[in-house]
Amino acid sequence: EVLIIGGVHGDEPEGIAAAWGLIDKLSTWPFVNDLCLTIIPQLNPDGLLAKTRGNANGVDLNRNLPTKDWSPIAANQRYAPGPFANSESENKALVDFLNLNRPNYIISLHSWNPMLNTNGNCNPIVEVIAAETGYAIEPTIGYPTPGSLGTWGTENDIPVLTYEIERDLAIKRIIQEHVPAILKGLESLVKRKAKS
Repeated sequence: EVLIIGGVHGDEPEGIAAAWGLIDKLSTWPFVNDLCLTIIPQLNPDGLLAKTRGNANGVDLNRNLPTKDWSPIAANQRYAPGPFANSESENKALVDFLNLNRPNYIISLHSWNPMLNTNGNCNPIVEVIAAETGYAIEPTIGYPTPGSLGTWGTENDIPVLTYEIERDLAIKRIIQEHVPAILKGLESLVKRKAKS
């Protein structure tokens, strides 16, 4: 069972484009019936409409999850964690879904410096995506991320791949390069399961 999330940050349309591109390709993907796949293309629709990182309350959803390291103190306003952990309706719904369904993997689609940030064992998916894209596999994003999905996944024994697509990459290239890479990563998971 795999969960793919796009649009956690409303000012990162690249992840949203990749999520919708995946949905578009699934009808012809030969492995579509071999795994349980849930895609949330836009977790933060208010942020997307406003072109802001945060949601309608100005909260960074990727600093608001109920983790042991959640803090009410933000590095700066861009990373506003909210008044308390899991205060935001988007995250309440997400955490409820995660607790109910317990996916085996989570892929969170973002955009920044190109990299594949892993929390937990994201193999074989991350290795295949790295081979397809040339993106480096990084165990840390490079700065503290209290209240993030990656931390939540680590605390709950669910691997989280934060897929940072190159910022401002043309949608056509996202569809041509990153959507097939993700599908090949998912295919590797299906094939590994078939062998076991």
